[in-house]
Amino acid sequence: QVQPVESGGGLVQAGDSLRLSCVVSARTFSRFSVAWFRQTPRKEREFVASTTTRAASLIYYGEAVQGRFTVSRVNSNSTVFLQMNSLKPEDTAVYYCAAFDGFCSGVGCRDRRLYNLWGQGTQVTVSS
Repeated sequence: QVQPVESGGGLVQAGDSLRLSCVVSARTFSRFSVAWFRQTPRKEREFVASTTTRAASLIYYGEAVQGRFTVSRVNSNSTVFLQMNSLKPEDTAVYYCAAFDGFCSGVGCRDRRLYNLWGQGTQVTVSS
């Protein structure tokens, strides 16, 4: 089974930047929609950003990260990136990459139940 693999987490200071990577080793990666979610012990898993299939190329962001985070994908490498700028302590969480073979749009892409493939998560800690 295809398993997303995240990398790039770490400990940074407020205002710094980090780039997370997610590799989804699927032969048909261009047909996959991929999203980033994050979770802390006190909150439900929160939608961060998503990118749909290559054909549609739709991108969505959660309100908390709009304007600071950028999601992109390189289909030739089966990789999705999450560039995180101007990090804040409240961005501290475990970040998960999720994927499914198909298309989504609008609020549908924010629903974690849509995604059947999940990575193990990578910890991002932002100190004040």
